[in-house]
Amino acid sequence: MAYLAGQPIIILKEGTGRTGGRDAQRSNMMAARILGEIVKSTLGPRGMDKMLVDTLGDVTVTSDGATVLDEVEVQHPAAKMMVEVAKTQDDEVGDGTTTAVILTSELLRKAEELLEDDVHPTTIVSGFKKASDKAVETLNKLSKTVDLADKATLRKVAATAMSGREIGEAKEHFAGIAVEAVRHVIERRGESEVADTDNIQIVKKEGRSLLDTQLVKGMILDKEVVHPRMPKKIENARIALLDCALEVEKTEFSAEIRITDPSQVKAFMDEETRMMKTVTEKIKASGANVVLCQKGVDDMVQHFLARDEIMAVRRIKKSDMEKLSRATGAKIVTNLDDLTSETLGRASLVEERKIGDDKMIFIEGCRNPRSVAILVRAGLEKLVDEAERAMDDALSAVAAVVAKNKVVYGGGAIEVELAKRLRSYGPKVGGREQLAVEAFAETLEAIPRILAENAGLDPIDTIVALRAAHDRKTGLAAGVDVRSGKVREMVRLGVLDPTLVKEQAVKSAAEAASMIIRIDDVITAAKPPPPPKGAEEETPPY
Repeated sequence: MAYLAGQPIIILKEGTGRTGGRDAQRSNMMAARILGEIVKSTLGPRGMDKMLVDTLGDVTVTSDGATVLDEVEVQHPAAKMMVEVAKTQDDEVGDGTTTAVILTSELLRKAEELLEDDVHPTTIVSGFKKASDKAVETLNKLSKTVDLADKATLRKVAATAMSGREIGEAKEHFAGIAVEAVRHVIERRGESEVADTDNIQIVKKEGRSLLDTQLVKGMILDKEVVHPRMPKKIENARIALLDCALEVEKTEFSAEIRITDPSQVKAFMDEETRMMKTVTEKIKASGANVVLCQKGVDDMVQHFLARDEIMAVRRIKKSDMEKLSRATGAKIVTNLDDLTSETLGRASLVEERKIGDDKMIFIEGCRNPRSVAILVRAGLEKLVDEAERAMDDALSAVAAVVAKNKVVYGGGAIEVELAKRLRSYGPKVGGREQLAVEAFAETLEAIPRILAENAGLDPIDTIVALRAAHDRKTGLAAGVDVRSGKVREMVRLGVLDPTLVKEQAVKSAAEAASMIIRIDDVITAAKPPPPPKGAEEETPPY
């Protein structure tokens, strides 16, 4: 509402809310910082878990930042931007979500202090941008190049990614599986190598222990053999992948068949049987002894396949068919006339097994699988879910190293070194932007500080010890050893993080914080009025 010559001029709709100036900035920053406070206690090997209960009463216990923010129903628009930061981090590199959210939250806390000192928001954003660019540049200079054939280093990266998960002694076992799985799906695209984790199937089942988790060099189908007389186990399998229905297809238009003689009924049924037998003969002629079909399989076809000792599985998802093609080397056939021995895939074993209460098909021992499966086991449902998230983090971390074969030292070592370099860079920037650069440096030190807090250590003593170690030229790898409570070389502890993950976290945090800082006005639309009582439509009696 504005006033002109004493007359009110209504611009916004009645009921519209508006918060402007410093109040809007404080509100947005506080909402975003609260989410940072929620997830910060989950950071590191000694981080705590969160128990999330949804509206249906389902319980999730996790220390994964992305899962926590995804499950929490956020209302505030600025807080929703923090959720987007976590999602972006998770979608791009699959790990480092908690780090990205904490950095964003700490940047906003520092920005609020600068705003109180009358530093303009644009100046803060400009300083953060320069600090972010310098941090990413320095990060790449300090990175250590990794040979993708070096399995030991890749296992260290995978183990570091799972350090905050409650999987205990199974961490090394999971790390080994993650490295082997990613190495199978690496493919060359142009001049670079890529490992698409979508080609790694994760199947989780309750029962047994975490150490019974296994890598299957092939695929696992949550299906069972279609006919009880079919073989349940086939060695030296020759696999046909069919994207066509093995049944009599209905016509697209209505048709009517008039039968005036009982013999015509028999002729009609005999013709249908002959057609189904022809289908089976084509499959048998190709040499296939396993049929994996994306669509339906007629009962008559099932009978003939069972008689010929051919295993069949139906109604397989399209995504699984594509993975099967990559795993077995088979070509997906859409017309039975195109099915030949050259289109078949190979596997040393195809077997139906009972896992818990469910029957599943295991396709194992593929010669050169470009798609693999991991069967995750654990005694409790909640532990299976957390083990799956741990495996997903390990796979994403190793895939990030494949995408950019560089790693940095973890345990807060790289953050302290970047903070040190940014403090030296600040005076070169000069002016009030220098304050923002120095604030960015202090923000980076929040990671080792929170690691120390979560481990029950004194954060001030830890930061002082880390700074002293990094002031020495040999202290580049000095980080927080949360188990001994001392500053130690991360090289000896094998704590390594992918450079790509740290780079994405710094970029996402700087961009999200800058966007929130620049908002000085929040205008919320008016809520629609509730319907009047008795206005609801009556249910008709019929």
